[in-house]
Parts: sequence; C-alpha cells; structure tokens
Amino acid sequence: MNPTDPQFLAQFANAPLTAALVWLIYHLRRDLGDRIATRGGDAPAPPTAAESDALARTRDELSAFKVEVARTYVPLSLIRDVDQRLTSHLLRIEEKLDEVNRTATATAHFYAQAPIRGGDKR
Repeated sequence: MNPTDPQFLAQFANAPLTAALVWLIYHLRRDLGDRIATRGGDAPAPPTAAESDALARTRDELSAFKVEVARTYVPLSLIRDVDQRLTSHLLRIEEKLDEVNRTATATAHFYAQAPIRGGDKR
C-alpha cells in the first residue's frame, strides 16, 4: 500500500473515529446500566417541578411557532381559494337540504290533506 493513496489515507483517518465511536457507545451503555441500577429497575424518575415548567413552556412555544408558520408560510391566495371552494360546497349542500325539506313538507302536507280510505286509522 502506498501511504499517499487516498483510500489508505481515508482508512487511516477512519480508525481513530471508529475507536472514539466504540468508546462512546461503551460508556453510554455503562452509564445507562448504572442509572437503571441506582433507580431500582425500569421505573422512570418523576419529573421535577422545573422540568414540568420547562416542558409546559416548550409546548406553548411550539404551539405559538406552529401558528406563526401557518400565518407566514401559507399564501393568502391559497387561503382564499380554499375558502371559496369550501363556501361553494357548503352552499350546494344547503341547496340540497332545502330541496329535501321542501319535498318532505309537500309530502307531509299531501298526506295530511288526503282523505282516509277504507279502514285505515291514522
């Protein structure tokens, strides 16, 4: 192998990185085992008041950020287009419901005015 070969240099550089990664994984696993042993099993530790407050603030900030993203990044023309389409669909549904209501009213009126035939008792 030629020491100036790019593959040799890449392998030479990867060796310390691989060793550092193995060392890191070993220590993380050992630390995790120590934490589980000191807590007495798999039960998670209850959050402290500071952690609960921080979590609540983070959730609030995330909600505010989502609203800001929705306001900022959605084009107004797209919102108007969706609003127009939704309004037209709702108007069509309303027209259909009005037609059904008129038909039901006319049918009920017809049966109310129709004479009772035979022995039908209503």
